Amino acid sequence: MTKPTAGSTDPLSPWLPPYPESASDKPIIVQKYGGSSVADPERLKQVAQRVSDTVKQGHRVVVVVSAMGKTTDQLIALAKSVTQTPPRRELDMLISSGERISMALLAMALSELQHDAISFTGSQSGILTNDRHSGARIIEIRPVRIQDELARDRVVIVAGFQGMSYKREVTTLGRGGSDTTAVALAAALQASHCEIYSDVDGVYSADPRVVPEAKHLAEVSYREMQELADHGAKVLNAQAVEWAQRAGIVIQARKTHGSTRQTLVQADGPPERERGRATAVAAAAQVVDVATRRGPEVLRVLGEAGVQLRHLGLHDQQLAATLTLDDLPDFARTQAALRAVDPALELRDDQGMVTAVGPGLGSDPQLLARLLHELAQAGLHPGRVTTSPLRISIWLPTTEVQPATRLVHGLLC
Repeated sequence: MTKPTAGSTDPLSPWLPPYPESASDKPIIVQKYGGSSVADPERLKQVAQRVSDTVKQGHRVVVVVSAMGKTTDQLIALAKSVTQTPPRRELDMLISSGERISMALLAMALSELQHDAISFTGSQSGILTNDRHSGARIIEIRPVRIQDELARDRVVIVAGFQGMSYKREVTTLGRGGSDTTAVALAAALQASHCEIYSDVDGVYSADPRVVPEAKHLAEVSYREMQELADHGAKVLNAQAVEWAQRAGIVIQARKTHGSTRQTLVQADGPPERERGRATAVAAAAQVVDVATRRGPEVLRVLGEAGVQLRHLGLHDQQLAATLTLDDLPDFARTQAALRAVDPALELRDDQGMVTAVGPGLGSDPQLLARLLHELAQAGLHPGRVTTSPLRISIWLPTTEVQPATRLVHGLLC
């Protein structure tokens, strides 16, 4: 966008007030607030005060909000009270309403604090996605309206988790999609950084609810954070980290209230990080494993259903794949399509996965042998294992995921 002349008006919108002289020279910050941060009117007012403080420090602010509290879960439950396999298009129409409630209320709260604020949906913000419902990917952002309002010194509030497909359909970005909205907007607006606020003060070496001795991490590299997010860590969304890495946007993961600590997600982790030690351990309590001898046909069905694969092995048309159900509200329909292609398809949903992430972890056979030995000695039952230079992923029965997480963390972190 061409920088406006001080005091001029937008020739395409002559009814709008002129741009303030100083607005376009202020740095832009994108802040994202999760559902727990805006769960009720009182917390929402506290968020408005934090945004107000940021504005008073001399920044232009774009705020991305999630739905209030458990609104999304409640809307999904409402849909499933009507049908167990809700059509994805209609589900997107339903659940995208949660963020619209948050954005409008926050704009009202900021108005009460004497700030000029305006709220936009994903489509109004210029967020264009592919045509996959329930788990779309952003393909382009055209933030013209946001830039115009920032130039007028307004606080812009954007509904997270949603966009518009090139077919002009409302789409949602999947679990954690508000993170992706925030980072993608930060990249498009050339913001100085992106602040992600939630109910935790950053990234830990494991989920503190499962591993009480988990350590707070001051810094994590993009690659490590993406592996952790892909394998069950819920602090940040994997697609958001992908956008940040591509654009070089530093993510600051913070707690909304009560703590000043944060985790920086950026290009390089701490230089002193020891090779062969885990940065962190992530866990997915339940995954779905698919095994078939009709690999190409099954992959075609999975692709048409928009399934995101976590792991894939294909040899001589024999396929083993792992997926999660987070973005598959109609998995029963997908499962029926898979069995139509291969009646002998094997499908297991009683497995979980524990993943350790760190430099050189998957390249050390002695470390892997010791890890598997210790798990077996503890009475746990490690099954399939996959590795890369940056990670080790181990499948176990769902009931053993938490004790295995604690053991792996104790051995490697």
